Amino acid sequence: MANTEPTISFSIKEDREKELKRTLTTVYEALLEKGYNPINQLVGYILSEDPTYITTHNNARSLIRHIDRDELLQVLLRSYLER
Repeated sequence: MANTEPTISFSIKEDREKELKRTLTTVYEALLEKGYNPINQLVGYILSEDPTYITTHNNARSLIRHIDRDELLQVLLRSYLER
């Protein structure tokens, strides 16, 4: 009996990038809610990898620490240069 289900394809790379975007958005919003300049704080964190740049509000510090900094920079640069 033939399988009539369509083949579903997905990209791990695209899924990972969506996950990174969700995490960054959550961290950005937490920084904004606490009155910080989110861009300055995120740049400080990316450059130094010092977690104190990120608030603990809404678990943002814990979330950002699950992102590999090199991977994040690659995704950001790719996104910026491809659009």
